[in-house]
Amino acid sequence: MVSRLVLALLALLAAGPAAAIEDGDLTLTVTAETGGGATPYPREMVLLRIRGTYRAQITLEELRQPGLQHFSWTQLGRDRWFKTSIQGQEARGFERVVAVFPQHAGRFTIEPFTHRLTVAEDGTRRVIDVRSAPLPVAVADWTGPGGPDAREPWWLPAGSVTVTDAWSPEPETLKVGESARRTVTVEASGLTADGLPPRPVMRTRGVLTFAGPTERQTVITPAGPLARATYQWDVRPGVAERVTLEAIRIPWFDTGARTLREAEIPARIVGSRPAPVADEAPAPTPSPLRAALVGLAAFLAGLALWRAWTRPPSPLALALRPLRRAARRGDAAGLRAGIAALARTAPALVAGWRTDPRAGPELAAFDRALFGAGTGPVPDLRRLVRVLERAAGDSHPGAPGRTLPPSAGEGARRMPGGRGDAASGDVATAVTRAKS
Repeated sequence: MVSRLVLALLALLAAGPAAAIEDGDLTLTVTAETGGGATPYPREMVLLRIRGTYRAQITLEELRQPGLQHFSWTQLGRDRWFKTSIQGQEARGFERVVAVFPQHAGRFTIEPFTHRLTVAEDGTRRVIDVRSAPLPVAVADWTGPGGPDAREPWWLPAGSVTVTDAWSPEPETLKVGESARRTVTVEASGLTADGLPPRPVMRTRGVLTFAGPTERQTVITPAGPLARATYQWDVRPGVAERVTLEAIRIPWFDTGARTLREAEIPARIVGSRPAPVADEAPAPTPSPLRAALVGLAAFLAGLALWRAWTRPPSPLALALRPLRRAARRGDAAGLRAGIAALARTAPALVAGWRTDPRAGPELAAFDRALFGAGTGPVPDLRRLVRVLERAAGDSHPGAPGRTLPPSAGEGARRMPGGRGDAASGDVATAVTRAKS
């Protein structure tokens, strides 16, 4: 028991009282680091490195951070304690890294950080607040195209930007009605996930796209935050042909090189090629003799058509021409006058019409409408002429080219409206009765 008390007293004498704290033993500094050492633009990351050097026996500590107005911020990892020295004497070092993002241009001051330390001094404990100096930060106003205040394009200041495009299945294999899932991942260093742009608009004629959810994630690294956004679409071809889904460009500001760049979601072909048609046996090549016979047949057919086209009209056709014209005009009197003229120049033809089982009743009905009581309707003149033409073409004594004299056509042209013709006067009287 006594030996133990002796050993404890010896240990206390060896440790001795804590040394007194002098000026310079407790220091706290804050420095700002920007990409390329340049003046930052709004929403560009600024690293605040808070460092403390302490030559004292510290039992408790707490770093108090100012309000950081006009900035958003995130701490990069845990606080770090390490061994260091002050003027060759052993000391303890402290470091915390905070990424801040100015919200707009201007000149701002970051208020002091306060490190509250509980130290042992001369055998007692006391609380000491170690403060950093205020830190001025200038934020430049963007003067190029776009920028932090523009709605489009999205302002994206970053140290690097990478794009990954994945499909399942590959879009070139799709047919109409089939879908593929497209997943695009955008990663940018030097900003948090809320700094990445919204899901791009992916639209091309002939391709149907259905947007899926967007996932955002911020990964903390010693060099700064790494932002990651994952966009998804279901893509379906709308036409049975290959369509190019256009590329999507994402502009961003390189904070290291201090220049504008572009990342790209690449263009892809959507839709498969039409299935190849089954091989068919080639059509046999016609022999020269067969080709010559086909050509000769075509020549003879064309010659026959040319002769038919250039052949002068027959006397019967000329004689019936006034009847056709009167029928087209709806002139019943002119049609009856033409028939009367044919009765004088071609009596056999008209007599054949009277005895024909088709033409006879039609002529009788036509005469009753003109010379009767006037109550019956006038028949269809065009139909009547067609019936007469068919009857004239039959093989009977009144057929064309047999009994029709050459003067029949001329008589038919002279008679309508002529004078001294009793039939013409009768027709005029019948038309007057029909109108009344």
